[in-house]
Amino acid sequence: MEPTDLTPDLTPDPPLDGPATPTLMRARTPDDIAAFVPLALGFVPERSVVMVSIGAGGLHARVDLPHDPDDVDDVVEALLRPARRHRVAEVIVVVYDDDTTVADEAAWAIHEELTSAGILVHELLRVHDSHWFAVLPGAPLAAYRGVRFTLDEHRFTAQSVLDGRVTHASREDLRATIAPDREAIAATAPHLGDARLLPAGALAALVRRHVELGTSFSAAELASVALAVRSGASRDEAWVWLARPQARRAVDLWSDAVRRLPSPHVAGPAAVLAFCAWLLGDGALAWCAVDRCRDAEPSHSLAALVDQLLDTATSPDQWELLRPRLAASGDPAA
Repeated sequence: MEPTDLTPDLTPDPPLDGPATPTLMRARTPDDIAAFVPLALGFVPERSVVMVSIGAGGLHARVDLPHDPDDVDDVVEALLRPARRHRVAEVIVVVYDDDTTVADEAAWAIHEELTSAGILVHELLRVHDSHWFAVLPGAPLAAYRGVRFTLDEHRFTAQSVLDGRVTHASREDLRATIAPDREAIAATAPHLGDARLLPAGALAALVRRHVELGTSFSAAELASVALAVRSGASRDEAWVWLARPQARRAVDLWSDAVRRLPSPHVAGPAAVLAFCAWLLGDGALAWCAVDRCRDAEPSHSLAALVDQLLDTATSPDQWELLRPRLAASGDPAA
């Protein structure tokens, strides 16, 4: 495979004092691709199809791989939509599964449809049990039998650690980072019944202060915040003013809040976390936060907005252009 520059959102978290400089990773081999994808996603995929665009302004998308071969068309369409919308010209595709029949069918169906759409598929791999397998013609025979790779020892992994990025062993491990913390919930619970509704502007001021200082809500503050973010107009104070350099600390603040709240109070904070994670460029965490919100409140408006941003693969770099349009609507999350 010819050397290819891959820059699809694999960058350090934005620093607090300005925009991040992307880390350029040059993939020369299938080993490099197999190591790159988990770092780009933030977790090691299972039963997934991952599409990564090549070049500046990159895009990556992951779709669950179905058990039924008849459902492969849905996977193809889910990947084609963002590729067409963002006018992607070149991609690599990696299929994660232990079911060779479904994986191969998905791989070739995706290759056919992407090629028909004028999108060049540079490489197409299957990955299973720390081995990558070639799919396209022209590879050495050993590549079709499977080539072992070690993610922990790869140079991309070392660079990712230096950049401060965390790669979780699975999506479930990532989801666990915002799971309920029983002891923390027990400490918050006594304050929920006495929580006072915050006056206009107070939520924004409180959130700004904690984001600037890198601190967390006290138990009493968290109870009032949980009450405030139930209302759309009040909730918008928590997120519409955020910019990308603030996203990392905002994610930390709202992740902590989500872990410390019982289910009846978690929907609003989880939706705000989902937005902050999208703004940071952590789509996987954003989806997990959307799920936590919808477990408590399936029709939550802010979760629906973040869902749309993720489903259309909208880059967080577009936030400054989107913000005025949302503000003009009168209810950004409506």
